[in-house]
Parts: sequence; C-alpha cells; structure tokens
Amino acid sequence: MAATLIACNNEAPKTAETTGGKEKKSTVSLPYNPVYSSSWSTDVSDEDVSTVLNSYKDWETGNLDALVSKFADTLALSAWDGKNQRVSHADLKKMWQPFRDSLSKVEIKFDGWHKMYATDKKEGYVVLWYKEIDTYKDGRVDSASWHDINQVKDGKISWYSQFRRPFTK
Repeated sequence: MAATLIACNNEAPKTAETTGGKEKKSTVSLPYNPVYSSSWSTDVSDEDVSTVLNSYKDWETGNLDALVSKFADTLALSAWDGKNQRVSHADLKKMWQPFRDSLSKVEIKFDGWHKMYATDKKEGYVVLWYKEIDTYKDGRVDSASWHDINQVKDGKISWYSQFRRPFTK
C-alpha cells in the first residue's frame, strides 16, 4: 500500500518558479568530472559575437586583411585537420591566402551560434554551427558542415578551433 501511495504522488516537479526562484542542487552523481569547466553562463557581449561573425563574413567576401585584424596578435589555432599551432597575423594570412585565392565564391549559412562564458575561468567563447559551400575557380564545389569554437579576449579572437564534417555525395 505504501508503494502505491508513493507511486501515485501527483506533486508537480519543483522548478525555479515553484521554489521561489532558487535553483535546487542536483543530487545526480555524474560519472565524470570536467577537466576544464562545467560552470557556464551566456555572459558574452554582443560586441564579441559581432567580432566573431564578422570574421566569417570577411572570409566569405575574401577580405583577409579585415579577417586577420579580428584575431589577437598571436592566435592559437586548432585546425580541422588536426594541426595545432600558434600563428601571427602575417603567418595566418600567408597560410590562408592561397586557399582563399583558389575560390571564386564562398557561401556561409549559419545554423546557429551560442555564447558561452566559463564563470570559473572568466573566459568567453562563441560557438558556431554552419554550412560552407566553396566554389573553386575551376568550377568544383566543396561543401561541409562546420562546428567552430572562438575564444574572445579583449575584443579579439585568441583561440580558434574547427571541426569539419564533409557532406556525403
């Protein structure tokens, strides 16, 4: 009979609204602890989001001078091909210019983006999901889904990480 009474509990789950605005701490035990952080908010400025989005617009329009100006003096780059490096503006432009020059058109379609601020580390990120369609000057077209993470410090992108999934043919 006690089991039936417990199973028939009609009490609504408690929410921030029903608990007077205070979030209840979870009692769920998770099997892992994060190495970096698990304390996140969306406290990233719209200016930082604009900097990141405009860097993609600069890539799309082929304005590499404007693009590299949005990065910190030294950028930590984790590229989609597995290469990790620290590069200056000049090195970044030298690395990206030949590829961008091989394209006649770049089209970027954003699926979405999210502001992420590590409250314990005091670091802001803009995470993006998008599709990029590259048309080469010889007529070939290459397209992929991308997931990028941009860390922004002092109004400049200081770390950029890319993940690429090609479209299947």
